[in-house]
Amino acid sequence: MMELTEIKEKIKNFKVEVPSWGFGKSGTRFHAFHIPGEARNVYEKIDDAAFVNKITDAVSAVAIHIPWDKVEDYKALKEYAEGKELKIGAVNPNYFEDEDYLFGSLSNSNLKIRQKAIDQTFECIEIMKQTNSKILSMWIPDGSNYPGQIDFNKSFELLEDSLKQITKHLEKDMTMLLEYKFFEPAFYSTLLFDWGTSYMLSKELGENVKVLVDLGHHPQGTNIEFIVSLLSQKKKLGGFHFNSRKYADDDLTVGSLNPYELFLIFVELNKFFDLSAESQNQKISLVLDQSHNVKPKIPAVVQSLNNLQITYAKSLLVDYEKLKQAQENHDVIGAEEILKEAYETDVRGILREVRKEKGLPEDTIKYVKECEEYRKMVREREEL
Repeated sequence: MMELTEIKEKIKNFKVEVPSWGFGKSGTRFHAFHIPGEARNVYEKIDDAAFVNKITDAVSAVAIHIPWDKVEDYKALKEYAEGKELKIGAVNPNYFEDEDYLFGSLSNSNLKIRQKAIDQTFECIEIMKQTNSKILSMWIPDGSNYPGQIDFNKSFELLEDSLKQITKHLEKDMTMLLEYKFFEPAFYSTLLFDWGTSYMLSKELGENVKVLVDLGHHPQGTNIEFIVSLLSQKKKLGGFHFNSRKYADDDLTVGSLNPYELFLIFVELNKFFDLSAESQNQKISLVLDQSHNVKPKIPAVVQSLNNLQITYAKSLLVDYEKLKQAQENHDVIGAEEILKEAYETDVRGILREVRKEKGLPEDTIKYVKECEEYRKMVREREEL
């Protein structure tokens, strides 16, 4: 079992990417309500991420979404982020809002539209080069809504061909992540609907392509920690999107509904990755992926990071040697109790010590609520 000093050191160096879209206007498929202080452009999103990082020191980068975060000068955007002691993280192409993609993007049977989607992705790779991003994060919503709408095999072949063209443009140190989702907006069939399909395709496309797991993209009851373990063992887990859900892809605050599941996922991640290492994002991309529909944006991200730190700290308390021994001895109750002992430990005192040693607010959520700098920012944005 780790010593307390080692646990504290790992917590100090645990960082995740925050999404630009987590600070901007967002909502459900029905409506996006205005939340006071929400960022209006990518520069304000970086400002917000920098503010969160100042009080948490838990932000590694800002993931951007294209075309939502389009700018004329991406080198200037990179320099702006670096001036805020941040960097640009994963670049996420958008294939689900363009009118031309009604019947698919990278798998569209119309060559002209399919080429448009490929060229759009090439543009994102160029953005990666200009911002020094190493992750191309691909969520492809292609599929069908009715029986007979598409030929399953033909559509998958077109998707694979498009991705093969795209991977040829990746530089050696770039990684494409294939994100899967079992439904929405394609409700009858989705081409990349589960981890196995994405894994199969990643194997076909080569070493630069890995699988991205999103907590909200699974049918009810799916054992996500098992998926994490299998993909990690095969060296194909390239990214993880943190959120939470009640029904489907709700994109709720991470840890808000099933914190034990989140803990068990961290237990598996720890077996394959040092999540505290400065270079960990070169091995696995950890990103918040949440839609704060009714919560104020900055406090919601701070709360999310707080939940992640708590859960990560608990996972570090697991005695992995004892757990392995209990498993080998078929001690079912003993193995479960080892996990429960760590999960039920109150680690908030450890986090307060870590923050105090780093010169950070010990209660980050309380700090934001009372922070005049935050209130001033909200007032100024509402006055414009």
